[in-house]
Amino acid sequence: MIETPALLLHLDVVEANLALMAARGAALGIAIRPHVKTHKCVELGRRQIAHGARGVTVSTLDEAAVFAAAGFEDILWAFPIDPGHIARARRVGERTRLGVVVDDLDTARALRGSGLAGWLKVDCGYHRAGVDPASPYALAVADALSGPGASFGGIASHSGHAYKTRNRREAAAVAEEERRVMAAFAERLRRAGIAVPAVSVGSTPALMALERAEGVTEGRPGNYVFFDRTMVEIGVARPEDVGVTVLATVVSHQPGSSQLVVDAGALALSKDGGPTHLGLAPAMGAIRGHPELTLTSLSQEHGIVQAATPDVLEGRFKVGETLEIVPNHSCLTVAQFDRYHVMQGGREIASWKIERSRAA
Repeated sequence: MIETPALLLHLDVVEANLALMAARGAALGIAIRPHVKTHKCVELGRRQIAHGARGVTVSTLDEAAVFAAAGFEDILWAFPIDPGHIARARRVGERTRLGVVVDDLDTARALRGSGLAGWLKVDCGYHRAGVDPASPYALAVADALSGPGASFGGIASHSGHAYKTRNRREAAAVAEEERRVMAAFAERLRRAGIAVPAVSVGSTPALMALERAEGVTEGRPGNYVFFDRTMVEIGVARPEDVGVTVLATVVSHQPGSSQLVVDAGALALSKDGGPTHLGLAPAMGAIRGHPELTLTSLSQEHGIVQAATPDVLEGRFKVGETLEIVPNHSCLTVAQFDRYHVMQGGREIASWKIERSRAA
């Protein structure tokens, strides 16, 4: 018996997702450098490498330390580094080939002599971080990253705004704009005498919809390993492609009520509201196999599941029964747990650790 709330990993689905993205990379002619912040699991990272991944992407130095200690040889920390983190990054870099992302001129200069490969973060339309590729400042930072004592890894962007698209066609438009911006910027750098070793792009929805990849060398999807309700609703995945669910137990169901309570709250699912930009009824996740139910709200440990009328629940979903919840955002949901219950054919076959930190 699995104690709830529990994170279920559906292995056959995950393996199909890994093969799907590997095939997309091959068809586009680019390498895949998956973002392991989604799963934080060495076993899954190894399976991604087995599917041909060039290396891995991480979002924290803790993640970099974990995967370096596990023997991963090529890691990109795709979060803007500041000078205060260079010393620890160098310690992690003693165990692996570590690249770090930069969009600040002083930090780029501080990286000289560190032995770390500096990648220039480029804003391709998400407007969260990164240099403006049309600005003189972008050239100055690139020059600092490629000058004496420096090791220039390439340029990297993140099309996070693809998550706010409404369908695959819109996601493809975001992906094409990112490709166009990055290819043009790479050419601008080359004309300025700066060699560009790699052009790295992507998010899961963008790479699922990208139609051509001229000028790009690699993609960095993360969410694809599991997908989630958001990816299904914007049309880049099918319901059967979702590889993780949260198993929850009904803990309260009062007679005559149109709601019940499960033991998966915000500490299991996070409070990500999902694809609210689509105008759908608010939901904190989907109840697998039960479209007549809506997960309407979460408190710390409680999840409130609503039906249209009490009749829908009459004689069903008794206290002690379980439901599977499809998360709105699998990356944030995984971060709430410390292990996966690995499922195959409806039974648990393994338990895989979710790791977050290791001293380095």
